[in-house]
This record gives sequence, structure tokens and C-alpha cells, in this order.
Amino acid sequence: MLRSMYTGISGMKGFQTKLDVVSNNIANVNTFGFKKGRYTFSDLMSQTMQGATGPIQNAAGNPTLGGRNPMQVGLGTTTGSIDNIHTQGNRQTTNRPLDLAIEGDGMFATAESVDGDDNLATDADDLSFTRAGNFYFDDNGHIVTSGGRYLVGRTPNAANDGVTDQIGRIQLPDDAQSFSIGGDGTVNYVDGDGQPAVAGQILLANFSNPEGLDKVGSNSYKISNNAGELDGGIVDYLYVPGDGGAGSLFAGALEMSNVDLSEEFTEMITAQRGFQANTRVITTSDEILQELVNLKR
Repeated sequence: MLRSMYTGISGMKGFQTKLDVVSNNIANVNTFGFKKGRYTFSDLMSQTMQGATGPIQNAAGNPTLGGRNPMQVGLGTTTGSIDNIHTQGNRQTTNRPLDLAIEGDGMFATAESVDGDDNLATDADDLSFTRAGNFYFDDNGHIVTSGGRYLVGRTPNAANDGVTDQIGRIQLPDDAQSFSIGGDGTVNYVDGDGQPAVAGQILLANFSNPEGLDKVGSNSYKISNNAGELDGGIVDYLYVPGDGGAGSLFAGALEMSNVDLSEEFTEMITAQRGFQANTRVITTSDEILQELVNLKR
């Protein structure tokens, strides 16, 4: 069987996967905090027809014949990588106080409660991370994601005029008249007596290699073995927005997807034409085989 047929098949598979990545980018063009994917190709091994040879010398050490380069035939292509591109998305103003946008590095950390109290599961395997800042209040006044996971932050002190080092849920009391979120993540509110108070402070997780995080759906990521760890794999220390390399926090805005439609449509055309070109390789190889079959009539 001709090598070119299998080479064409590998090319078709590669461009099909590239089209899958591009189509997912386009589908998520309006997904808050979405980070686009990028597909790269890598060539397969080559079949060596003749190895390289060095120059041939006579007894006196003088070259009598020059060296020759190797002769190799490539056997197609495969997936080199599928990257998550964590560039900054545009910031869209919403004027909704629970909409938060991160400008720079870092992610919101979310978790579930261990026993239904403020004790959150903060092991690396239990935490999820997201750039989507559309948060909500639940029936108890806790700040949660659209999926109900608690936003992780520092809890308030006993006087409600500052925060502690304890990591937990952020809760607004029932008698709160109004609230606001500062650039440092502090959640301020006015209590029932009209006095200013603090409900907690939102913290951000920062990673040495955010592209190594695992996508798990619902705009969320999980720590992987190549994402970089926080405090030995247990996230008991997070960063105040603006500190520790973490980005700044903006309330009343959302980070949009970093997908560029013009770029994605160009990549889609490239994938389509590349797929078509590889189908032509297969049909041409088939025609050659048909000619060989027709030699015996």
C-alpha cells in the first residue's frame, strides 16, 4: 500500500482535530472568562532510505569524496499540542456589584463546605478555579458561583471591621442595607444600624503555569501536575488582589472571552483547505493504485 495514503489520513485527522478546537473557540466567544485553545502540528517519524555519510579520505588524509546527507521520507503528521492561551480578555462594564473582573494574573478560587459550616475543603483536589466573575448570593447570603460553589476568601473578625487569616466563605448578613467590593477584594457593607462593616475579603489563586491547568467545564479549572502548586499542593494561602503577582480586581465588570473571531475564521478556513488537500492526496493515491490494477487485464 502506498505510504502517501496513510500520510493523507494522518493529515485529515490532524486538521479535523484542529477544526474541533477552532469550533469550540467560536462556540465560546461570549463565555465569560473563557480562554481559547490552539492546535499545533508535529511531524511523525521519517523513514530513512539512506543514512548520512561523512567525507571519504585517502591514505594521506585528503578528501576524495564529499559527504552525503540522509534521504528520508516523512510519514505524516500528528498532534503536537493543544494549548490553553491565557491572554487577557476584554473587560465589559455591567455596573452589577457582584460582577468581578480580574485584570492580570490570577483566578477566583471556589470550594464546597465540608460540614455545612465555614470550614471549606481547601485541598488542591477539592478547589476549582475560574476567571468567570459572575457571582450571586444564595439564600443564606453567601457569595456563590452559578453552580452554587462558595467563593473563597478571608473571613471577618469578631468586630466586623477587618478580616482574619482564616480561609472560608464570604457571607453578607440579613440586615445589610448595601454592599460594595473594593479593588483589594474587601467586601464592605452597611449594617442594620447604618454602620460600615466588613464581610470578608476575596482572594485570588496565582499559578506559575496557568496553561497547565485542567479544564473541567462550567468555566472552571483544576490543578494538574504541571500547573504549579500553592504551598505544597494545599491552598491555605491565597493572594490579595494586586499582591503576590495577582492581578487587580474590578467590581461591576466582567472579563469576556479572549477569542478573536476574525482569527478563528481564518484558522477555520485553513483547517478546511488543509483537510481538502489531504483528501486529494488519498484520491490521487487511489488513482495510482487503480492504474496498477489495470495493468493486468
